Amino acid sequence: MSSALAQPRQAQAAPVIVAGATGFAGALAAHLLWRHPGFDLVSVTGRSEQGRRLDDLYPRYRVPLAIEELAPERLAGIAAAVVAYPHAAAAPTVAALRELGIRVVDLSADFRLNSLATYERWYGEHPRPALIEQAAYGLTELHRAQIAKASIVANPGCYPTASLLALAPLARAGLIADVVIDAKQGISGAGRTFDDTTHLSMAGENILPYKVAAHRHTPEIEEQLALLGAPCRVQFQAHLVPLDQGEMASCYVTTTRPVENEELAALFAAAYAGEPFVELVDAPPGTREVQGTNFCRVFAAADAHTGKVLVFSAIDNLWKGTSSQALQNLNVMFGLPEGEGLQ
Repeated sequence: MSSALAQPRQAQAAPVIVAGATGFAGALAAHLLWRHPGFDLVSVTGRSEQGRRLDDLYPRYRVPLAIEELAPERLAGIAAAVVAYPHAAAAPTVAALRELGIRVVDLSADFRLNSLATYERWYGEHPRPALIEQAAYGLTELHRAQIAKASIVANPGCYPTASLLALAPLARAGLIADVVIDAKQGISGAGRTFDDTTHLSMAGENILPYKVAAHRHTPEIEEQLALLGAPCRVQFQAHLVPLDQGEMASCYVTTTRPVENEELAALFAAAYAGEPFVELVDAPPGTREVQGTNFCRVFAAADAHTGKVLVFSAIDNLWKGTSSQALQNLNVMFGLPEGEGLQ
């Protein structure tokens, strides 16, 4: 494999690392940072595959760095890190990086919830609860100001990203009385560790509901909706579909009063005016339209028959749902153009 060349760096490019670069999300984050002119990717680490080059493990990403053990003593001068570890495993690493003054975008669930009690009810004991109050929720379109000054940014889950971008305009307007979210995702959302449900023989030509009435993204969506002015119980159901990458959130909203299409259009247009990565479309979007991008496409319609509002939101679960959103957040944190390295 021939070495890939990074983009020409800006004079003050910030040195960064990716911790957990052997997984799908970490590898894509490394790819995006490697080609980003405002960041200098100096190290990729992993708990496995140490000594192997990342472009050997993921040839398409063209990152010619050897996977290393994460060693805090070698991190002097590092400005930022993307941590791509599972929940509970991420928090101790985030804590160690923060002790060195390194700003962190964490891709796990460890800092997404403001409520420690809610976290522990869904995930178990929190490894570093004292850090929760330092974290900003990393849905850029909703929390840009907090992200800009945060030392820890908790990247949202992919399902909450699609769901909240679909529902935020309605929540802010006080229009959500009840909501059912019917969400579908490709098999890359399961990561590199496969079980019987994500094996090709089960996932191909099949649609599988999973984590029925027990999906851990439910409290994340509920907490953010409450902060937007719509405290409610969310009925969330995830499905595995035979795609590599892609995600669709179909949201069925019982509104607090009747809403017509003209009001919906104005509400969504006002909410996302000037947002570079949210596209309002005139017909229901498909996942292919956003594959390999940081875009979220949203379509809303009022159903005159039932009185409900239907909102459809499509993203790439590995990009806007995970790694490219992490880069969008890093751009905001370091005062760079928000779309740099993403368009």
